[in-house]
Amino acid sequence: MLDLFSLLLATDQVYVKAKECSEQVSVEEFAILLAKHFTSFYHQVTHAIINIVEKPWERVYIDGQPHEHGFKLGSEKHTTEVILKKSGVIQLTSGVEGLALLKTTKSGFEGYIRDQYTALPETRERMLATEVTASWRYAYESLSSVPQKPQFFTDRYLDVKKDLVDTFYGPPKEGVYSPSVQNTLYLMAKSVLNRFPDISSIKLKMPNIHFLPVNLKNKDNQTIVKFADDVYLPTDEPHGSIQASLSRFWSKM
Repeated sequence: MLDLFSLLLATDQVYVKAKECSEQVSVEEFAILLAKHFTSFYHQVTHAIINIVEKPWERVYIDGQPHEHGFKLGSEKHTTEVILKKSGVIQLTSGVEGLALLKTTKSGFEGYIRDQYTALPETRERMLATEVTASWRYAYESLSSVPQKPQFFTDRYLDVKKDLVDTFYGPPKEGVYSPSVQNTLYLMAKSVLNRFPDISSIKLKMPNIHFLPVNLKNKDNQTIVKFADDVYLPTDEPHGSIQASLSRFWSKM
């Protein structure tokens, strides 16, 4: 009778493989390294699934000067998933979580279906705030096709994140109008696929985080204090969580 417990692997070797890295590597490179180790070194492992979340520490600046040993924890996280088979077939996904974005104007919600169940009025002027979760699948299908350039995936992660942010905001002076979160999400995903040919698909999740203009009132007076859209109330009332996936026609998603 096969003793399944005799086939279990200890997790300590993750630290050993990290120690063996003689230079800094991206989370994608480290995930591939771990997957190669488990699938090649152990006969009982037919494929490996490696998930890594990188929390970014950013160097602190004091009076404009970089601090020698001071760091603060950044906001968004860099994620990756590698699925590797013994044959060398690979699926590689990268992503970002917790990317908080807000613009104070150039946003509305209009052009949607209106019927007897619609109570929300259309508007061409509102705040747009969200927290982006994105993941993108690379088109590489084998280990031999994965780029070997050092820090390739770190640079690509930063470039994709910048492209998402730039599309959300538009040019620095005039910005870009957003008729809906759905429209903006689609344009962000489309821009990534247009710019990076080695990305085959992308998934985006963008909750519509509300900041509502304040207007104080009571049952006797509908306008005690009328604010001129200069004081806003963040609210956790029910809100839409907009999600979509966009892929090239040949992608297997």
